[in-house]
Amino acid sequence: MITYEQIKKDESIRTYIKEADASLDALGYTEHSFAHVTRVAVTAGDILTALSCPERDAELARIAGYLHDIGNLVNRVDHSQSGAIIAFRLLDKMGMDPQEIAPIVAAIGNHDEGTGVPVSAIAAALIIADKSDVRRTRVRNKDTIDPGDIHDKVNYATKSSSLEISEDKKYITLALDIDTSFSSIVDYFEIFLGRMLMCKSAAEKLGLTFKLNINGQILL
Repeated sequence: MITYEQIKKDESIRTYIKEADASLDALGYTEHSFAHVTRVAVTAGDILTALSCPERDAELARIAGYLHDIGNLVNRVDHSQSGAIIAFRLLDKMGMDPQEIAPIVAAIGNHDEGTGVPVSAIAAALIIADKSDVRRTRVRNKDTIDPGDIHDKVNYATKSSSLEISEDKKYITLALDIDTSFSSIVDYFEIFLGRMLMCKSAAEKLGLTFKLNINGQILL
């Protein structure tokens, strides 16, 4: 069976992730390189493990998380669909079982809020893991933040973030500590409301209720 560790060590995959992030850098987007995809991979797997899902499903979620943004190599527009196709070719070439390729490809193809739907537990875990990665270190250079770029402002304003599933496995909470002197909570909702609503749907797919806690206040 193909493992997450094999995927991480594959030089061709590492090259595509690096070059995909370089394209986003040229467009002025926040970091989408190894820090992001590794965090998403680990979080997606941890979500399914915490919910006592089969360990192989958690491993497939990790693989999907690591590959989910590879489509940015082609174009930012529709990167989830192009990424799914790239992932299919890579995994098929490595000899992965089609029964395991299928849920990975479906998850990657459905992770973007523009067109995505949590079609499975793996897809739902990927969506939540991806959309919850809001952090200051994703801003490439704080000295070149455009005051008019709300994405950079919101990410840089986020001093810390955490994602936790309650002990009774009823709730999953994204908690953010935002420096409101740099970016307002309204700014956050202006660009992230769609993503948070997608997290809400993904949580429901997992039998959970999604909560958003900003600066100690439950807002969703």
